[in-house]
Amino acid sequence: MERTQNNKAWFLVLPVLVLVAFSAVIPLMTVVNYSVQDTFGNNQFFWAGTEWFEDLLASDRFWQAMFRNLLFSFIILVIEVPLGIFIALNMPRKGWGVPVCLVLMALPLLIPWNVVGTIWQVFGRNDIGLLGYTVNALGINYNYVQNPFDAWVTVIVMDVWHWTSLIVLLCYAGLVAIPDAFYQAAKIDGASRWAVFRYIQFPKMQRVLLIAVLLRFMDSFMIYTEPFVVTGGGPGNSTTFLSIDLVKMALGQFDLGPAAAMSLVYFLIILLLSWVFYTVMTNYDAER
Repeated sequence: MERTQNNKAWFLVLPVLVLVAFSAVIPLMTVVNYSVQDTFGNNQFFWAGTEWFEDLLASDRFWQAMFRNLLFSFIILVIEVPLGIFIALNMPRKGWGVPVCLVLMALPLLIPWNVVGTIWQVFGRNDIGLLGYTVNALGINYNYVQNPFDAWVTVIVMDVWHWTSLIVLLCYAGLVAIPDAFYQAAKIDGASRWAVFRYIQFPKMQRVLLIAVLLRFMDSFMIYTEPFVVTGGGPGNSTTFLSIDLVKMALGQFDLGPAAAMSLVYFLIILLLSWVFYTVMTNYDAER
């Protein structure tokens, strides 16, 4: 006897589809429309074809911003992932310290991005900022407004302070899910702490680490608010990432066509790199 299919459940999804259409699909098609047209004002548009994409891919400005983005994401992952694992391994599993540590780890994540940028903008100032004043008092010439290296260090430290907690919480969730029997067996076998981490804890954290790396890569590659508030993309263009350059092009110069083309290329790069990250890490997990 064949079972009849009831498709009425699809009507429950319809409001979500309509919401996504208005919030994502329609704006995306508008961007696509601008990317193949040019305008001289008065709401008059002219067909430009792939001109903006060709100019973008031949632009040194675009590739320099791309390099800064990739370098920033690489540094962030190299610092935050090991640091997050280390902190999660040293957090208590039982007792009153658990809720205290979880709350402390969650606090940076609750602060809005623009507030984080404002905090570090003031914190790093030489005149009234605690960090800037203290570092200069130690004899180190620190000025994130004038020195590109100091600006990079400030932006990286700010991001590490803000987002390492996410990796910590994800890794901690993976560690808590490990049954006590694994640790008891390792203790009976006389396994060292490194052996416990390598053969028990790290394999159990791999799936949550995959999520953590993907989230941190996508977010760090799309970073805008924090560095823009702190440095404004400077000094010079030293901290001008793709997102900041895109906003300058769209709102500062009001070049809608090139900005639309750049946003589409930016979007495709994020999708491609995220897919590569996901494929490589899942294949590695499957081989193990």
